[in-house]
Amino acid sequence: MLALLVVPVIEVFIIIKMGQTIGGWPTFGLLVLWSALGAWIVKRESGRAFGALRQAFGSGRMPARELSDAALILVGGTLLLAPGFFTDFLGLFFLLPFTRPFTRKLLEKVVAAKLLGSVQVASFGPGGFSATRGFGGPDPLSRPYPTSDSFGGYGSTSSTHTSSRRRTRSASDDVVEGEIID
Repeated sequence: MLALLVVPVIEVFIIIKMGQTIGGWPTFGLLVLWSALGAWIVKRESGRAFGALRQAFGSGRMPARELSDAALILVGGTLLLAPGFFTDFLGLFFLLPFTRPFTRKLLEKVVAAKLLGSVQVASFGPGGFSATRGFGGPDPLSRPYPTSDSFGGYGSTSSTHTSSRRRTRSASDDVVEGEIID
């Protein structure tokens, strides 16, 4: 949320300073040139990344590096769509083959932190079964799970349903006992 507020202010500040330094039309021309260069790099690198992804799938191995490269190229291309020098610089940092390994390491750290932050730890001790949640997300053991009542069954033991939802018998529910004769 903070980035949505700060990045446009930074972009406007840089564009104004650049315009004061080199002039309005040269600044505009430089923005167009950066966008065209970025589009060409996105096209070239996405072709390479998806070719490597296709090759990894063809060889039967897990394409972790190729998928992260494709994600970084997507983010870099999106940053290049935003007008401004700051987002163009960040987008090119994500796109260029010699800077992408740094951003890939950063992406791996962010993903690992998110995944490890939401790991559930369960233990069985003297007090019985207990579960503690990690750093991310709500405790999954505390949310109500579907019961047979959720799927059209009758009655429920879930705390989210009240006893007023119990089914009452009607005359059409009478059981007819009988015998099948061949």
